[in-house]
Amino acid sequence: MGLIGESGSGKSLTARAIMGLLPHGMNLNGQILFKNDDLVSLSAEAHRQLLGNEIGMIFQDYRGSFTPFIKIGKQMVETICTHQKVRKKEAQSIALQVLDKMGLEANRVFFSYPFQLSGGQLQRASIAMAISLKPSLLICDEMTTALDVMNGEKVLHYIDEVRRETGCAVLMITHDLAQAYKRTDRMYVMNQGEIVEEGLPEQIRCHHQHPYTKKLCSCLLALPGETLITDERVMSG
Repeated sequence: MGLIGESGSGKSLTARAIMGLLPHGMNLNGQILFKNDDLVSLSAEAHRQLLGNEIGMIFQDYRGSFTPFIKIGKQMVETICTHQKVRKKEAQSIALQVLDKMGLEANRVFFSYPFQLSGGQLQRASIAMAISLKPSLLICDEMTTALDVMNGEKVLHYIDEVRRETGCAVLMITHDLAQAYKRTDRMYVMNQGEIVEEGLPEQIRCHHQHPYTKKLCSCLLALPGETLITDERVMSG
């Protein structure tokens, strides 16, 4: 599903609440239900046990995904061994496979330090790390921000493949309505920390009701055969 809204609307904060990564001292009220467990009521240790295998996240700020002076491959292998309970040889095979799927030179990246990679390469490596753990829920927070259009499409296509093969749920957090419309089964519109509208992608894109959603969709162009409702006009493709 897609969680959309402009910058500052509360999308990333929502993701961090799910992960248990809210800033120290911030109060959290209500419920966050995951497989019948209320994440809000879990202890910190019980919450940590869910991270990786059950709930994974691809962060917008990818630079914090790796320790700077440990090679990418070593970090990936240790993480996979810890969460998947496999031997190092199998973990290395998994790591190389997902790095290759990200369109990277797998062997070179595997034996590189984070500071030896470009921003786009490091972002794809961080995505590979999250996917390698095969979580039940994968949260993608503006994950293609640092990527060019072609590599961004490759990554999104691979995540679609992972979703189909493993049955994992994907929460796509983005301000890019075009990608959300194309890649999600259901969309939720957030404004100032609240969900103001939800529906199927075509409903949100073409038959939205809330003024804020209309404002967002006014930035989109109509596709051939579509009619978009905006605040001021009707656009036909």
